[in-house]
Amino acid sequence: MSTTVEYIRYRIALDDRKAFESAYAQAAESLAASPECVDYELSHCQEEPERYILRIRWTSVEDHLQGFRKGEHFPAFFRAIRPYVTSIEEMQHYLTTEVTGTGKAAGQEQR
Repeated sequence: MSTTVEYIRYRIALDDRKAFESAYAQAAESLAASPECVDYELSHCQEEPERYILRIRWTSVEDHLQGFRKGEHFPAFFRAIRPYVTSIEEMQHYLTTEVTGTGKAAGQEQR
């Protein structure tokens, strides 16, 4: 299945990190319930702790913009993350390519 990946880059003040992650944990309920959402992941930068990247795989850009954003799950999602919208540095959709794979460490226990 060809999917669209949305990347949203945030810069969050260090004092707001816990509240930001809690807001996204709440917003994730809406993503999980959305038929347009394939999966999602919020990552935190180790080198620059104020940086986060949210990766959401959608069935398509159209499904994201016309389905999710106009659907029943978007209001609760947006309500949860609204305080952080001004902290967005980039929000773009990307098409996946056939260049994918797993590394040798895949399936090994992480320490």
